[in-house]
Amino acid sequence: MGEAYNVMAATCPSRTVLHRIGARWTVFVVNALDGGPRRFSELKGHIRGITPKALTETLRSLEADGLISRRVYDENPPRVEYALTPLGRSLLVPLRAVRLWAEEHVPDIEAARARRPSDQGR
Repeated sequence: MGEAYNVMAATCPSRTVLHRIGARWTVFVVNALDGGPRRFSELKGHIRGITPKALTETLRSLEADGLISRRVYDENPPRVEYALTPLGRSLLVPLRAVRLWAEEHVPDIEAARARRPSDQGR
């Protein structure tokens, strides 16, 4: 692979990659495309709570980073589909592990939050 990267170094390009993966909607869009290509409206319906603006921005960023592809069909009205690239598909493995961890540990996190004193008066 050549050059070594260190995400803890302030100027390392790997930080940009980590920020993309950790961006608010990235995990949801990548997971939504796991089953195959989807149109914008399908993604919007599948990812509850995402705004059209946030979805547009996330799709553009993921496409610029090479994680998804955008295909425009020559139809009237035009049909656009988004799909994971091979690079994007490779992200499914670590994201799946994080998702499973999150789902498994919801009770632990909620219990820790319930034990925490209120922030009132701070």
